[in-house]
Amino acid sequence: MTRQKQVSTTAVGLIDYKTLPAGTETTVIPLAAADGAGSRGVLYARGGERTVVVVSHPRGDMTRHYAAPAVLEAGYAFYAHAPRSLNNDVDIEHERLLLDLAAGLGHLKNERGYENIVLLGNSGGGSLLTFYQQQASTAPPGRLTDTASGDLLDLNAVEMPKADGLVLLAAHPGQGAIMLTGIDPSVIDEEDPLAVDPGLDMYDPVNGFREPPEPSKYSPEFLVRYRAAQQVRVARLDARARALIAEQRRHRQKMQEPGFADLPLEERTYITRRAVAGHYMVVHRTEADPAYLDVSLHSWKSTRTPASILGPRPDQVNYAPGGFGRLVTPRAWLSTWSGLSTRATLIESLKSIHEPLLLISLTSDSLGFPDASQAQRDASPSEDKTIRFVEAEHFATPLPKREEALRLVVEWLAPHFPSRSGE
Repeated sequence: MTRQKQVSTTAVGLIDYKTLPAGTETTVIPLAAADGAGSRGVLYARGGERTVVVVSHPRGDMTRHYAAPAVLEAGYAFYAHAPRSLNNDVDIEHERLLLDLAAGLGHLKNERGYENIVLLGNSGGGSLLTFYQQQASTAPPGRLTDTASGDLLDLNAVEMPKADGLVLLAAHPGQGAIMLTGIDPSVIDEEDPLAVDPGLDMYDPVNGFREPPEPSKYSPEFLVRYRAAQQVRVARLDARARALIAEQRRHRQKMQEPGFADLPLEERTYITRRAVAGHYMVVHRTEADPAYLDVSLHSWKSTRTPASILGPRPDQVNYAPGGFGRLVTPRAWLSTWSGLSTRATLIESLKSIHEPLLLISLTSDSLGFPDASQAQRDASPSEDKTIRFVEAEHFATPLPKREEALRLVVEWLAPHFPSRSGE
């Protein structure tokens, strides 16, 4: 572990802070999960805190999250967990990330002695942390025993400290959920990024598309066909992923069979290569949710303009090399990006969470819509749940609106959880 006095910086990104309160110490905590995989946490504290606020994200680096200064000023410690998949979209399996979080929360409880843990789920961290809380709240032997792809992973054998409260800030419905509504169903050849069924192309003017910044308008009939076709494409990709995994398992099983070592070298090599080979899926055109451009969709309390969080021209981003879930392993597709197979769906996880809950919905967000936040609030059985709306974009900008959102967080924390001793 390393400790240091925190210094200010003038270079900040979309989710970074500029400076921390005086007296803040930073501790970098290396951790090993129950399966031996490494991750790390970064703990910010001024001393004497009784409650710690925890952030994490499936792949994003939240170790300099913009909420840290406000949380620390309010008398709470702030902990950011960087999981094994940091900066890596390719092979994220959410079930395995729960092992990383369990190691981190266990350290905070058992080694640091915090009385209370509050999870702060921001963006894709919302579905990850609620998934963790869902499983931590489930008594063994009721927890998951495998991953979405069917690989053995028994969460019943893992100590999973339960959090005492949950804050969701600009939390979208989950990576699989946004893929299910954002994947382009007009793809007719998974090997050809340009192959298009014009009848299902939301970026065809015949179907209602207008060049941004002018809003598009899609008919109810088109949207019904479009949403159904999105489900069909995801199911097709699921089947492809499962076939690739099954083929690998078949050869792994051959390696375990009696007599494998006695086979000719050529045959053993053939089997072994197929048992260890890594397959990757290229998922073309994943920036195609009609709601990005038709602001009459999800319009309740929404103040957004036609765009996605990846830019003002989703019609171009949809064909660009970047984009959500563009290159994935079959296991990552099923666990993280498939809206039909993932277990990390925010609204489903919330159905099992009874702890105090605060949702802050950003009304100009083009990824987590206010009506979805309201549905998430309604899904929670908690008897202590609050929802607030702030007119800001997904990254809590402009900055005065970020300050408003963070003020709501600390105002909610104060009556719920004790802060620093003596405060």
